Amino acid sequence: MTGTTRALHGLTTGGTVDGGRTSVDPIRRLAMISLHTSPLDQPGTGDAGGMNVYVVEVAKRLAGHGVEVDIFTRATSSALPPVVEAYDGVSVRNVHAGPFEGLTKAELPGQLCVFAREVLRAEAVQPVGHYDVVHSHYWLSGQVGALARDRWGVPLVHSMHTMAKVKNAALAAGDAPEPAARIIGEEQVVEAADRLIANTDLEAKQLIELYDADPARVDVVHPGVDLSVFCPADQAAARAALDLPREAAVLLFAGRIQPLKAPDVLLRAVAELLRRSPHLRSRLVVPVVGGPSGSGLDRPESLAALAAELGITDVVRFVPPVDQASLARWYAAATAVAVPSYNESFGLVAAEAQACGTPVLAAAVGGLTTVVRDGRSGMLIEGHDPRDWATALERVVTDPVLRDRLAAGALAQAREFSWEATAAATLEVYRQARSGMRVVAA
Repeated sequence: MTGTTRALHGLTTGGTVDGGRTSVDPIRRLAMISLHTSPLDQPGTGDAGGMNVYVVEVAKRLAGHGVEVDIFTRATSSALPPVVEAYDGVSVRNVHAGPFEGLTKAELPGQLCVFAREVLRAEAVQPVGHYDVVHSHYWLSGQVGALARDRWGVPLVHSMHTMAKVKNAALAAGDAPEPAARIIGEEQVVEAADRLIANTDLEAKQLIELYDADPARVDVVHPGVDLSVFCPADQAAARAALDLPREAAVLLFAGRIQPLKAPDVLLRAVAELLRRSPHLRSRLVVPVVGGPSGSGLDRPESLAALAAELGITDVVRFVPPVDQASLARWYAAATAVAVPSYNESFGLVAAEAQACGTPVLAAAVGGLTTVVRDGRSGMLIEGHDPRDWATALERVVTDPVLRDRLAAGALAQAREFSWEATAAATLEVYRQARSGMRVVAA
């Protein structure tokens, strides 16, 4: 089969697809692309965060549906083998593209060609029609996914996770705007994809209004929570395990330390809270669980310096990134979890915390307005004024009746999200993408 024939074989608007399969045949093999962050990395530092969790959890559940999943990611260590069998039915393929260390996300576009070449090479040794679908995550992966789509003759499903135009519209103080090259790249991926998966109705609206996405090709699929890991646990036992005072008021931040996530808003709010109610200092604990990421890497000690400047070093506890089981223990130990981000496409921390029965105080932005039910599972706070946040913190710390009501509502809200449902809906999107794949002109 010639290169041209191979590239066009199976491009269809329905009926027969590559290898003689039809659009109603089951999805057997999936190429998932997560270029800039590996599913093997620990979430909470560097570029590893909610997207890593999403990729891993969806891949595992898809494998449970009988789909063989290959996740292509950029190798960041020479010690990594070319292929890691991460879970039953899920393989991580570590692609060599650029130096293993010291390459920032802003420099990754220069490695797209090398990465794409290696992805295509990995498929070329397989029989024609080896993969049924390509699912790319984040715009860099989407660029590679678009090439693979046309070369392999299979549909491209893309998940943005974050969008430059949305981020630039609500920049955090001290954060740098996303460059024009990213915006152009995102627009190209939106145009190339056969289906776009949005985390929430709001994200779908943003794709349509800001990126001119075809509404008929946008599907809303909520991310989930591993309810076997993130579930209610005894608060006293969790606090004992974490060396937290039994009667403490624990206000937790969990996530990457960068301006976008706004941990500084929580610290400033805590300082304001203690100015108003100094008697709370003796029992207040503010754990910050996570590591520097993104533009936060430029000043990795800035949050500790801010705590010192605000005079709250005695109540703030910095904790390195932890695994999911340990994170669940932190959620269970907390009085409330604060998510003051300037934008979140979904807000996985909020969903996980609620699954542990912990109220969430969240900024009323992005997907957080879907995840958190204001007044029922937590509180949504307009803006990032520390005084408003201090008022919300004081309410949840000092009002046990409110706290108990929100905790019960948090558990009820968490039942709306599961990775099993996410995977099943995603699989249906794959089927729709295959049955409605657009013809590419030769």
